[in-house]
Amino acid sequence: MIQWEYKTVKLAAGGFLGGKVDDDRLQETLNALGFEGWELVSSFDTTMSQGSSREIILIFKRSALLE
Repeated sequence: MIQWEYKTVKLAAGGFLGGKVDDDRLQETLNALGFEGWELVSSFDTTMSQGSSREIILIFKRSALLE
C-alpha cells in the first residue's frame, strides 16, 4: 500500500495592497521541491480585502518511504 506525506508552503503576496506574487520565487520553490520528489497537488490564495491576496498556499505530496 502506498503511503503519502504532505507539505504546505505559504508564499506572501507583496505589493502595497497585496496580491502581487513574486514569479521567480514561486518558480524556484516549485523547482526545488519538485527536485526533492514533491508534487504540487493544490494551490489557492487567501483573500485580504477587495480581492487582494494575502498569501499563496501550495500543497505538495510525495510517497513516504517505508522501511
